[in-house]
Amino acid sequence: MHVAGRIEDYALIGDMQTAALVCRDGTADWLCLPRFDSHAIFAGLLGTDEHGFWRLGPAHAQDAEPPAADRRRYRGDSLVLESEWDTPRGTVRVIDFMPPRDGAPQLIRIVEGVSGRVRMRSALRMRFSYGWVVPWVHKVDDRTVAVAGPDSVWLDSPVPTYGEDLTTYADFTISPGERMAFTISWQPSHKEPPPLPEPETSLEATEEFWREWVAQCTYHGPYRDAVVRSLITLKALTYGPTGGIVAAPTTSLPEDVGGSRNWDYRFTWLRDAAITLSSLLRTGYREEARAWREWLLRAVAGDPENLQIMYGIAGERELGETELTWLPGYENSQPVRVGNGAAGQLQLDVYGEVTEALHLAHMTGLARNDYASLLQIKLISYLEDHWDEPDEGIWEVRGPRRHFVHSKVMAWVAVDRTVKLIESGDVDGPLDRWRDLRDEIHRTVCEKGYDKERNTFTQSYGSRELDASLLLIPQMGFLPPDDKRVIGTIEAIQRELSTSDGFVLRYPTEGEEAGVDGLEGDEGAFLACSFWLADDLAMIGRVEEARKLFEKLLALRNDLGLLAEEWDPRLQRQVGNFPQAFSHVPLIDTALRLTASGAYGALWLSGPGSPP
Repeated sequence: MHVAGRIEDYALIGDMQTAALVCRDGTADWLCLPRFDSHAIFAGLLGTDEHGFWRLGPAHAQDAEPPAADRRRYRGDSLVLESEWDTPRGTVRVIDFMPPRDGAPQLIRIVEGVSGRVRMRSALRMRFSYGWVVPWVHKVDDRTVAVAGPDSVWLDSPVPTYGEDLTTYADFTISPGERMAFTISWQPSHKEPPPLPEPETSLEATEEFWREWVAQCTYHGPYRDAVVRSLITLKALTYGPTGGIVAAPTTSLPEDVGGSRNWDYRFTWLRDAAITLSSLLRTGYREEARAWREWLLRAVAGDPENLQIMYGIAGERELGETELTWLPGYENSQPVRVGNGAAGQLQLDVYGEVTEALHLAHMTGLARNDYASLLQIKLISYLEDHWDEPDEGIWEVRGPRRHFVHSKVMAWVAVDRTVKLIESGDVDGPLDRWRDLRDEIHRTVCEKGYDKERNTFTQSYGSRELDASLLLIPQMGFLPPDDKRVIGTIEAIQRELSTSDGFVLRYPTEGEEAGVDGLEGDEGAFLACSFWLADDLAMIGRVEEARKLFEKLLALRNDLGLLAEEWDPRLQRQVGNFPQAFSHVPLIDTALRLTASGAYGALWLSGPGSPP
């Protein structure tokens, strides 16, 4: 009986259209087909074996837990996973990957004998609609197919399969040098069967794809391995057909284990995608930046006044939130949600992130797009009338709207970058009026969002609470790093929002303003915020302290270099959706900044607003 592992026990494999999570014991516990946001056929991650899984590894007693692999790694700079088991009878390797595709999505698992003769078992239990629907499983020309409604999944196996307890099994023995490949392929159920897979050819093509993609990376600093693994992860979270970038490939992995802070992240947040674009541009990936800009223009369309904070991966606007009551949740963390009700929130900071991304694309020489410039002008025209309204802010609070300081700072960023665009002569706009608007926002934030007694900016106007998003003030160029208010804010966040091991909480969830987010329970240290602190420390000259914090953060990654959204300092484990773009992006940015702070010069020290 397999029980879902700790979040850091999982490996990511994917094909830039969807992704699977594979546990240390060889169990694929999560897979949505054919897209990131489709219904899962393996939902054991959020329930039990009854909700779908595919286990492939050494045979074990029926009532025992399957053994964890003794070793695992990605093959070089790729998304091809190798897991190895040492058993009393010998050593076996399983190679898991999803080939980048033009046709049917495939999950391919190649078993390779290393030494001795090892008894193996494949156990495949497909459950459609997030574990709710038991498919009709039958044979078609020696292929096993599972059908339910519009979906079919085909299993191609080199050994005979048999059904038992609504599960498809294959038992076999592997010898040294032997390789046996198992493949599942998705196809609409009304169409002809998908082509027979070619596992070895697909493996070669997949490795070659990743070799060529990684070769474009322009970063060659001291943290290259960590940066490259994070870049591969971000590429894996990009939906190839449209350029949309999901925040994570999972839903409802809890921020508070056993609690209700469980959200669906399989959508494109403008904020997350914009900062991802920034990191990709800084490391040489212009094509991804171009594709995201095109996705943005399609998603926003001709309606920038109704800009959403997130969209579906093809630009869909309707992301209604529902609960899957039949799933008990990861370690009984309920509810399990699909869709995301935050799509209808007002988050003024998004205008800043999008404008900053467009500005960086422009500054790094991405081919000009006239509509992108026009969109930027339209966004600021809207912001001009709404920047001084309360909103839900960067953290998507489900409590009352407030005048969040970070939102106002990012409104200033949006206006500042657009003023610079007009000054460059590439677009026309009311330059003097928007210069005045920029000054007005700056003055208002410094008057209403700053606590003179404590020498720190605050979470919102009139609040005494802090917020880790204030760490972005110097990074966005709102104030210089050596401003006493910036230094005071950094030091206040270190005092009041740091955990005992030095990582950073987003904001207080208890105390004077407990419940600002309108939610019950607590949460762990937010990894992005902890990277931001390292960034700020480097910017104010405390480089060695920044480096130590950064390397502590790197040590939180799992053995494959992956990070979830948060770190629980009490449980000493990763929590939240996994892997998380919003954790891997600041990892890249901090590595670049620390590299620039050392022997590589001051290339990135002036903040994200400057071209690399």
